[in-house]
Order: sequence, then structure tokens, then C-alpha cells
Amino acid sequence: MRLALPGPQKMRTSELYRCGVEEIWQRETGHLQPAGFARRIGGCEDLIKRLKLHAKLDGHRGCVNTVHFNPTGDLLISGSDDTEVVIWDWAANSRKLSYSSGHKSNVFQARMMPFTDDRSIVTCAADGQVRHGEILESGQVKTKKLTKHGGRAHKLAIEPGSPRTFFSCGEDGVVQHFDLREERASKLFSCNAFPSVKHRGFKSIVGLNSIAINPRNPHYFSVGGFDEYARVYDIRKVASDDGADVEPVNWFSPAHLMGKNRVHITCVAFSQQDELLVSYSDELIYLFDKEMGMGSDPVAWQNEHRDSSSSVIIQDPKPQVYVGHRNARTVKGVNFFGPNTEYVVSGSDCGRVFIWKKTDGKLVSMFPGDREVVNCLEPHPFVTVLATSGIERYVKVWTPTADDVKSLPANANAIMEKNRREREDGPTSVSFEPSIIMRVMRLQSREADRERNIERLHMYRTEVELDDTGYGDDNLESGDSDEDDSRVGSRECIIS
Repeated sequence: MRLALPGPQKMRTSELYRCGVEEIWQRETGHLQPAGFARRIGGCEDLIKRLKLHAKLDGHRGCVNTVHFNPTGDLLISGSDDTEVVIWDWAANSRKLSYSSGHKSNVFQARMMPFTDDRSIVTCAADGQVRHGEILESGQVKTKKLTKHGGRAHKLAIEPGSPRTFFSCGEDGVVQHFDLREERASKLFSCNAFPSVKHRGFKSIVGLNSIAINPRNPHYFSVGGFDEYARVYDIRKVASDDGADVEPVNWFSPAHLMGKNRVHITCVAFSQQDELLVSYSDELIYLFDKEMGMGSDPVAWQNEHRDSSSSVIIQDPKPQVYVGHRNARTVKGVNFFGPNTEYVVSGSDCGRVFIWKKTDGKLVSMFPGDREVVNCLEPHPFVTVLATSGIERYVKVWTPTADDVKSLPANANAIMEKNRREREDGPTSVSFEPSIIMRVMRLQSREADRERNIERLHMYRTEVELDDTGYGDDNLESGDSDEDDSRVGSRECIIS
């Protein structure tokens, strides 16, 4: 049967409209500009199901913990356990620049600052440091320590459109603010425990794994860490309170997790529609709109919504849930995907990438992304391209270039059932206090540091002093200096 293209009105009722035939017709006739075309068709389910491995970027010597596109989307930056930062021309499958970050341990995040000609890079790592790298005209990179958290520093959040200001959070529970024109960071506040548990024997400070700024209203940002509550703060209130006893303006958690003290948050993310996405350790992923929050007084909200006969908290409406993956072995990320954040994407301990429809939680794509675990997933800022990384030392870039639409694998249900069974019955279902988890992670990191130093001893034939005490300066206050405050990277940039 031959398909005619009589006009947009008939195409709107066609089955092929889902695949963007109307948009293609409008683009070809000049009624739709290229940018508008990419935005409309980029979230098409047909494209999502055609994702195919475009590039396998090989340049690190350890697990890749962070991948991020620059603001224009033509470059990709990555950081690794090897403490190196690499900038890639992902489309050409080539490494453009590589430098030593100056960190003493695993780089957890590396971001390019906007409007800096891709020459300003900020990083944070397992050593607790937040550092700034500046690419010089000579081709070298000058790195400088900006501050140091009391524990690991997992995430940074760049103020939208700003070339100078950003936030960091760490396992010490501290949120810090940075202005690259200043010499030191500013401590905004420490994240306090839920009001009803402050009187217990636990510490009143909650360690943090993730921070994200609301793109629709940058005054608001969210943090998540070693309890079940995602908190939203208003930066204007933080500034006015001068950091003293700063409390969130909104709290989020699924009702069945409230007060259980058995999970923690590994990642939070905001959509373009003012929604908050929260991924839990060895649990599921939940999407909240702002009406689902508990407001600034979560204790009163819980008392009002508690069933008098069963003491169960009634949450209506309930958040959208995304199931099938498993998040237990690492601090796993979660993200939105598509030009209008139409999808939710996550890695899994089974080594696969999961992509769900945001609106109804339907799984639309699942494919292998790593031999063991997929941790990081970063969408391109404009087009339907996805970058991922995991336990392997490679960065992988996926583009919608497959000839055929890919259905879910035949064993998809078996994979998801295995993940569910391991999540519910596995040993990681045992509850541990956050302090114990943090201690174990530090011990694992120290062992990794020793192995990496030994590897460098053999590779570079230089004298390396192993630090039996771990990082050696975990107890330094933020902003304290050490012998590595400012330096030019010892390794020349690798230009291809």
C-alpha cells in the first residue's frame, strides 16, 4: 500500500505520526526549523528503540564514575578511579585531551562550566576534595583545590547558565557554594536528620550522595543521601538564614519507606516539568510532582495522613514507580532522557540499561551496557544520544542508528524477576546504619588507593609512598590547605 502525504491534518491521525512522519514532512517543506524538528522527534519511541552502540571510548585505567556532555553537546568529559579526566570528541570516537585531576582518589564527577569555551572544569572525588581545572593556552591544565569535605564528595550541581557558580555535597552532610572568582568555598548548611529521629542515638547530620538544581526555578535545589527523604531547599532562604538551622521547604518519600531506616538515596534529578526523580539503594525509582511533597513540616503531614486504625501513612496521589532494575552494588545514578524529559533511564547491577516511559512507567527498552554494573547515564543536551559508564574502563555512546526497531529481549521478564528476587531476598536487604556503610566504603577506597599506587609504581618506575592511614587528611575542615593546593598537571594534555 502506497502512503500519500496530503497534509498535516491527516498525518495527525496516522499510526506513523508516533514515528515523526508529520514532522519530517513539515521539515522538508520548510514549516519546521531544524531545532524544532529535533525537539519534537527526539522523544519518539521509535528512536528510543533504535539505540545502538556508536562509540566505545577507551582511555581510562579504572572504572569510569562520571560522564557528562559539554553545553553544546559536541564534547564528552569523563572521570575515573585512575584520577584522570578525559575530554572526548565522542562523534569521532577520539580522545582530545587528558590530564591528571590532582585528586588523591576516585574522581566521582567532572563537569565543564558553561560559557568558558570548554576550558573550565570542576571535579569532586572520594578524597573529599572539590577542584578546579583550567586549560591553559600552552596545552597544560592547572588544577587547584577549592575545598575539602569531611568525607567523600559525590556530586556537583552547576547553576544554570553560570560560568562561575556551583554547589557540592558530601558524606559529611555539608552543602557548599562556590564562586570561582573567590578564593574559598562558602558552607551553606549541614543536612539535618528527620525531625522525629533527632532525639535517637543517631547523628543528627545526614550524609549526602546527590544534589540537583531545578531547571525551571533555579532558586530550588534537592539533595539526597543516607536516609529515605529527598529534601528541597530554597537558596534564598538559605542565604537569609546565614546557614543556621536551615530546614527544607519540602520533603519527599514514598509512604511505605517513611520511618523504616533501611534504605538510602543514591541520586536525585529534576525534570523540565518541575518533577523530582529519586533512586533508592536496593529499592525502586520514584517520580514526584511538587504536590506530593510533605511541605516544610513533614511530621505534621505524616500525622495528618496516618490511618488511625492501622497507623499506616496514606499517600494520595502516589508517586510514579519504575521497576525492573537493581540498585545495590554502587552509588547508582538515574536521569531523564529525551528532549522533553519523556523517559526515565537507569543502570542496573545486572549490567543493563533500563529506559521507561516517564508518564506510566512502561519499560520500552533494555540492553546490555556493561559486563557487570551500569552506574552513570548522561543524555545529550539536544539530540537522542546517551552516554553510559560502569565497572568497565570504557565510556559508551549510544545513538538511534539501528536499522530495525529493537523489542525487549526475550528474557526480559526473567532478568527483572531475578533482580526483584535478589533485591527482596538478598543479603543487602539487611539494614545498616549510614555510619557503618560510610566506614565500609572508606575501607574499600583505601584498599583501591593502595593497589593503584602499586600499579603506578610499576608503570612509571617512580617512588610512591603508600599511605597506611587512607587519605591522611579526612579531618581537615573545608578550605584547609595541603601540599597540593595549586599545580600544573604533570602529564601533558593528549591532543589528537
